[in-house]
Amino acid sequence: MVTYIQGKIAELTPTYVVIDNHGIGYEINISLTTYSALEHAGEAKLYVHEVIREDSYALYGFSDLGERTLFRELIGVSGVGANTARVILSSIPTAELEQAITGSDVRRLKSVKGVGAKTAERIIVDLKDKIKPSGDTLLIQAAPQSEAYDEAMAALMMLGFPKPQTTKVLTRLFKEDPSLRVEQAIKKALAML
Repeated sequence: MVTYIQGKIAELTPTYVVIDNHGIGYEINISLTTYSALEHAGEAKLYVHEVIREDSYALYGFSDLGERTLFRELIGVSGVGANTARVILSSIPTAELEQAITGSDVRRLKSVKGVGAKTAERIIVDLKDKIKPSGDTLLIQAAPQSEAYDEAMAALMMLGFPKPQTTKVLTRLFKEDPSLRVEQAIKKALAML
């Protein structure tokens, strides 16, 4: 089992990173939180969770152990797969997610694309006693505006959202706030799509 992968960042997008480790490029799925941590780094150490199935092998990487632990707790809930857990972690900052779970905030969890009332309630029931709010705050770094729009668009399309709706939402968001950062744009768009 792989615990972490460390190496040079060969490619970075809001949804995945390619880490070059001694000449081998590992494509690792990431959340927006991890993207923020890696955005201006040349090298990275990502804590990894492997998902192995008959027809696929995927790696999910996290910049800190707390996020990986929360990811693992989320995928342990019936009806929450790896991609849904990644969307949840991309839509709600870790500390806020922990507070939503411990505070039984179904509405906050339902605001995430793909999470309905039953799933939100199941997450709360299954994890309420396992989660202790950490109070961590996440730092979101700035990105140039034109790149921010393009990266947000690419990330949302990779997550399966249709281009016409995504374009409409992102255009509106960037019109309201041209200095919007990639992570902020994606989080706001996820709430609107």
